[in-house]
Amino acid sequence: MAPGMVKTCAIFFFTLLFSLPLGLIFTFLHTSKNRVISGIMHFIISVLRGTPLMLQLIAVNFGPWYLFGIETIREKLIPVVIAFSINYAAYFSEIYRGGIESIPVGQYEGATVLGYSKAQTFFRIILPQVVKTILPSVTNEIITLVKDTSLASTLSYAEIFLLSQQYSNTIQQFTPLLVAGVFYYVFNLVVTVVMSRVEKKMSYYKI
Repeated sequence: MAPGMVKTCAIFFFTLLFSLPLGLIFTFLHTSKNRVISGIMHFIISVLRGTPLMLQLIAVNFGPWYLFGIETIREKLIPVVIAFSINYAAYFSEIYRGGIESIPVGQYEGATVLGYSKAQTFFRIILPQVVKTILPSVTNEIITLVKDTSLASTLSYAEIFLLSQQYSNTIQQFTPLLVAGVFYYVFNLVVTVVMSRVEKKMSYYKI
């Protein structure tokens, strides 16, 4: 089952790698002053958050074939990561937006007085405060991600949950599924510990 654990970790790390920055891009588009762009982004986020991740996995994997006749990718990790990244980017986007909107207007006004540009204001003043504010919500999403990796089995991607099911059926025992459960629990425990330490390091100031 070790290969399944490696593949589960791959889904987790690649999803975070792409979804965290993509979520920020979604936020910028969603809060754009252009009503067309913000409206389109609002609709996209609504669809991504309002439909099952399993359905999105199927759409990303088989959609190109049904729509354009393009053969499905043999390496299932690619469509899995694409679907997971887009889905979680939508959730992170809403978390980012809530964090940004919680920052007092005085922060922006003070930055303007000091001569900061909009980009400097956001990345040097606003973003550090936003990160501190949203960490608990981001942690919850990351913990959910660990468990959601099991949905990759929908595309027959041999992560730990699928392998444990197959192995359990083969030997007619529950032990493989129990091992998978322990793996998810330990994985989430590590995530919780790491994120708790990050939160403590970010607690050197209060908004």
